Amino acid sequence: MAGKIRVGIWGLGRAGNGMHIHELGLYPDMFEIVAGCDWDPARREAAAKKLPGRPVYEKGEELLKDPNVELVSVATRSPDHVKHAIQAVEAGKMVMVEKPMACRIEDALELQKVADANPGRVFVRHNRRFEAAFSHIREIIRSGKLGHIFEIKLCRHNYQWRADWQTILDCGGGQLLNWGPHLVDHALQFLECPVKELWSDLAIVASRGDAEDHVKIVFKGENGRVVDVEISGGASLGDPVYAVRGSRGTLMSWDEKRLKLKYLAPGYPECDTPASPGNPPLEGGFGGQVSPVWVEDDLGVAPSNGDQPEKIWKYLYKAIRCGEPYPITMAEAVEVVRVIDRVKKTPIRDVR
Repeated sequence: MAGKIRVGIWGLGRAGNGMHIHELGLYPDMFEIVAGCDWDPARREAAAKKLPGRPVYEKGEELLKDPNVELVSVATRSPDHVKHAIQAVEAGKMVMVEKPMACRIEDALELQKVADANPGRVFVRHNRRFEAAFSHIREIIRSGKLGHIFEIKLCRHNYQWRADWQTILDCGGGQLLNWGPHLVDHALQFLECPVKELWSDLAIVASRGDAEDHVKIVFKGENGRVVDVEISGGASLGDPVYAVRGSRGTLMSWDEKRLKLKYLAPGYPECDTPASPGNPPLEGGFGGQVSPVWVEDDLGVAPSNGDQPEKIWKYLYKAIRCGEPYPITMAEAVEVVRVIDRVKKTPIRDVR
């Protein structure tokens, strides 16, 4: 099978209209948007201006009956993702499911069964797996220059009096289902092993709804590594987006554009002075006679594979048209939902 993949976008809000249309337009030799669909007249009108000459349907059934649609990009409200994805598969379409893949683990497992029964037809859009900074940092970790990685902290902070459906629990709102899938996926990738322990806290700080806008999750892997995730819509001053700490050095990034590293010079021996029960000297340091020799780097983010979030569509094309493995497995996507479902059981503290 060759040629462009013909896409119908189901859901034309901030994801479908604001992201999918733009991103697909970056790969005109691979994809063609042939239709759209949304129940909201204003959103249909806005999408029609971007998709002149192409049908923009009101009902999903109309989109699924369109024989020109080969792949349905599901970007409807979060609680509808699984239902709409399954409907699309049953209509003979391939599916790209926006995050969160599902709001509950039961629904994720149901979609996994459908995917297993229809191999090569269901894909999950965890696009931030391909963030440039995330990819570059993983390369640096693999290089070994930071030594044994024992702790990683991931943060996304702002302060916002948000008041749309994404702040209402019954609508599938909250940071856990909004930014959560991205950073939980990052955390599981950084952990590089099964989760041994997990602690979480949820709070409402600035949001106008009843869903959490502050999320704290601390993972501990079977390898002993700790990954600390913090997502907050109630933090007026933010922490570094990435902080990676290893036995030979540290990496930090405040803006995902530059990476700052401080690590022991390669080949420089670590201090081998044995610990002593005696008193330390009255003056000077505490680390013996050898002082560390540090290397400090200030790097622009530039992963060797050229990853960017929108590149997920290129990987999708290669999976469908070239038979290459899609880099986000259904099992990985289900595990993200499993963690989120577990954290959702944490009581929400209202600190407003």
